[in-house]
Amino acid sequence: MMTYVDAETVRATLTPDAAVEAIRETLRRGFDPADDIPRQLLPIPGGELLVMPSATQQATGIKVLTVGPDAPNRTVPRIQGQYLLFDAETLSPRMMLDGIALTSLRTPAVSFAPIAPLLTESAEPLAVVIVGTGAQGVAHEATLRDLLGGRREVAITYVGRTRPNWCERWAETGTDEARAAIEASDLIVCASTAKAPVLENDWVKPDAVVIALGSHDPAERELPSDLMVRAQIVVEEVDTAFRSGGDIVMAAADGSITRENLIPMRAVIRGEHELHRDSPIVVKTTGMSWEDLALATAIANLLDNEMAEDVEAYDIAKADDDGTRVSHDEVTTYELSE
Repeated sequence: MMTYVDAETVRATLTPDAAVEAIRETLRRGFDPADDIPRQLLPIPGGELLVMPSATQQATGIKVLTVGPDAPNRTVPRIQGQYLLFDAETLSPRMMLDGIALTSLRTPAVSFAPIAPLLTESAEPLAVVIVGTGAQGVAHEATLRDLLGGRREVAITYVGRTRPNWCERWAETGTDEARAAIEASDLIVCASTAKAPVLENDWVKPDAVVIALGSHDPAERELPSDLMVRAQIVVEEVDTAFRSGGDIVMAAADGSITRENLIPMRAVIRGEHELHRDSPIVVKTTGMSWEDLALATAIANLLDNEMAEDVEAYDIAKADDDGTRVSHDEVTTYELSE
């Protein structure tokens, strides 16, 4: 029987730092995101259907999400869906996972995958600004803290239009306070719904790292072109970035950058391109199907290992009780040797 993995189990099984490592390991093993199956966003009555299939040597899977209108009177989440994982050899359904929990884990894992060594190699305090107080902003904070594991003191300031009641350090969008926080930041995470740049080029320090993930529309952006001109730009995959990354598409349209300016994440993680600290590093992500598959496979393997350990423990306990060991499917028994 196929296993269903709910949101709580997804979060409990794969830690955020392990999710980062799962992304990195997939690329180290040789997978090329250029070979991924393109996702499709299809119009349906009342919204859109997002379909994200992918296949590697290890597994095959597909995420299906519905995207509803951004209406204030909605009583259910705007984005809902599931992930279906298949066995690579038999192509039989193996596991179904909560699609939203998987996405929430995947997005920050991808953001930090190419820069994890840069963040963890130092013990110096880290000043961070997160632009956007929504779920992905919060998820990026959780992943960053888990990745650092207490090795660095981290001070995080959120920038947004309204202050959430849980937010200790916050600055309102467009204020001098917000600008000052960004200017002092070592790491800037742009996780907003903005359609125009949320910062200016001269606010960004030469050695800052900027993550931009809020825009998935080629006509929307969070970063200005003059920042892109001087930055080292890391993307998941070049064609994908030019297809749906507004920060890339619009900077290329005005002549600020070309395809040659983009650095594939795979090259960074495999050691084929070394990032330096003499100019800003921009990590621009849009989300690709292979990333969900990498995490779903990691979760499935961990759960299978846990199940095998539970069965072994049960066998041992049973043997201790009556001198027989019961197999996994309770079909065969045999006497323990004395």
